[in-house]
Order: sequence, then structure tokens, then C-alpha cells
Amino acid sequence: MRKEESRESSKPRSGLPEDSGRVVVTAIVINSLNFVFKLGAWLYSGSHSMFSECLHSLADTVNQLILAFGIYKSSQSANIAHPYGYSNMRYVTSLISGVGIFCVGAGLSVYHGITGLYNPEPIESLNLALMILCGSFVSEGGTLLVAYNSVKKGAAKSGMTLLNYIRRGSDPTVNVVLLEDLAAVLGVSIAAGCMALSTYLNSPIPDALGSVLIGGLLGGVASFIIYTNTAALVGRSIVQTAIDDMNQSIESDVMVRAVHDVKGIDMGSGLVRYKAEVDFDGRELTRSYLEKQDLELLLEEVHRLKTIDEFEFFMLKHGENIVDTLGAEIDRIEKELKRRHPEIRHCDLELL
Repeated sequence: MRKEESRESSKPRSGLPEDSGRVVVTAIVINSLNFVFKLGAWLYSGSHSMFSECLHSLADTVNQLILAFGIYKSSQSANIAHPYGYSNMRYVTSLISGVGIFCVGAGLSVYHGITGLYNPEPIESLNLALMILCGSFVSEGGTLLVAYNSVKKGAAKSGMTLLNYIRRGSDPTVNVVLLEDLAAVLGVSIAAGCMALSTYLNSPIPDALGSVLIGGLLGGVASFIIYTNTAALVGRSIVQTAIDDMNQSIESDVMVRAVHDVKGIDMGSGLVRYKAEVDFDGRELTRSYLEKQDLELLLEEVHRLKTIDEFEFFMLKHGENIVDTLGAEIDRIEKELKRRHPEIRHCDLELL
């Protein structure tokens, strides 16, 4: 425990100042402004599509506030109550965000659109609403570009394709922002198209259909977010090539014959927990211990043994020293493995 606490306290703390934190904070500012403008446009026009977009921006703002809390919480150091730290808080808050999008954004948008289809009402001029949607398209597109660049950078750093990086949810908070903003850009396009069609046809039906389509879009995005974060929270293995590289690093050590029952678990935030059963070479271990001894003095000590008690004391002393040597070798191998693979936060090597 002292070793873990010392290592954790020496590790630089991250959080909102890091790349994903800046992406989320930027998204919060932009989406909150979009919500205010869309709310005014909905109150002015009564458009069902604008109502859906207003809910969309509100849901995005609240969800990204939750993500910001998750990023802040995940940066806290491990303690006695949570020995593996809080890195999974990003997945927890991203899952909550997905549920919020599904229940609030998608549910209310579909409900409001269906209500508009069953009870169509004349709508006011949509010119102001369309102007606000154009501004929203630009701002949402800017946030989408920031999130895309962050995800692309993370994928390149992890040696993964962009699609695989998103599918695995390797950086869940930025993934949520990316998917929310992609849905926002598409949603604004749908809303603008349906509102323009309603103006052209002088009918509220296309506008109500736009609300239903936006709700379906949000439902699809939310389902994907829920699925990826649930898979991560259940306990997901890292990619096999990374496990093979870690195994090779251990097996190349002169003290190790083989590794068995290997598990590499993704802890979130690019951190990994590695566990393996290690078959140590007893001869190499003993040879390493003897190299640190004066063999002539050791032989003289053996020759002086006269009784069973003296022989037992001799064996106990050197047996304990060999076990200490084994512990030092395990620490050395773990330290070397973490040096080669900095993403490993916890390394558990068990003797086979």
C-alpha cells in the first residue's frame, strides 16, 4: 500500500486542464449559448423542430457538465477505499450522459413531434429561427472539429484507427462530445430543412416530422454511447497485440520461463491493469543470489556445520535471503514492464 500511494502521489495529476477537459469545457460554453438562442427562437416561432433542437442543446449542456465532473473525479489519486483509483468515473458519467440523451432528448423530441402530427397548429414566421439555426450550425461545427482533432490525436497515440478508437470508447468523455456534436450538426440540418419545407408548403407537418427525426437521431447516438460505456464498465480486455507485447517483455527476462493466465484490463483514461502468473526459473534465481555471495566463505560455513540445528539455521537464513531476492526480481520485472509500457497503472505478477 505504501508503494502504491508513493507512486500515485508522484504521478502528475490531470483533469480539466488536459485535452479532453478543454474539449468538454468548450462544448459546455457553446451549447449553453446555443440553448439560450434556440429557446428564444422556439418561444417566438412555436416550431416543433426548434423545440427539439432547444431540448437537444439543453441535454448536451447538462450532459457535458456531468462529463466535466467525471473528468475532475477521475483525476483523483487512489486511496484505501478505492485502491485502483477513480479512472472509471469517465465511463460512469458518460453512461449517465447517454441515458440522459436517450430519455430527455430523444424521448421528448419524439413525443413533441408526434403531438404536432396529431394536433397540427399554425406556426409563426420561421425566418428568425432559421437564422439562429445557421449560427448554431457554425458553432456546433466548430466544437465538432475540436472534438474530432482530439479523438484523432488519441487514436494516433494509441496506434488505432479512428473508427476503432471511437467504437472502443478509449476516451469516453471526448467520444460523447464528438457524437453529441455530430448529432447536433445533423439535427440542425434536419431542423432547418423541415422548417424551410414547412414554410414553403405552408404546413406544420414537415416541421413536426423533423422533431421525430431528430428524436430518432438522438436515440441512435444515445444507444451507441450506452453500449460502449457499459462494455467498458463490465471489464474489457485491451487489444491482443498490446497483451502480446507485454507478455514478450516479461518472457524475454532471463528469470522467467513462461507466463500463464494473462489478463490485460482497460481501466479507462488510457490506463491498464496487467495480471499474469509467472513461472520463474529457480536455477537462475539461485545463481543470481550466489553471485552476490562469497562462495569460499559459504563453503567454509557449510564445513563448520556439525548438528541438525546448525544445518536448519543455515537453510532458514539462506532460504529467507533467496525469497527476498525473488521479491526484488519481481519488483524489477514490474518496473521494467511499466517503463516499456507506461499505460500500465497496476501490475500484478503471481508466482506459478
